[in-house]
Amino acid sequence: MATKYSSAEKRHRQSEERRIRNKSAKSAIKTSVKKFVAFTQKKDVDAAEISLRETIKKLDTAAGKGILHKNTVARKKSRMQRLFNTLKTAR
Repeated sequence: MATKYSSAEKRHRQSEERRIRNKSAKSAIKTSVKKFVAFTQKKDVDAAEISLRETIKKLDTAAGKGILHKNTVARKKSRMQRLFNTLKTAR
């Protein structure tokens, strides 16, 4: 027979798994953004462009899964794109 709080225990297990998965995705995004910023500071346009594409893909995936809010993702993408455009025009 199941314990009295089996549904609560299951819910706790599920939320813990989601928390770990979300934390991993957020960490990967932060690392990706830092790499992009590093490339822009080095003025490496080609590497920055590749990094920008990868980061935008990660951000969009996170927004689709509900890990990050869509407006947060839009703001981050906008700022990164603006930074990249200034790098490109300063070339």
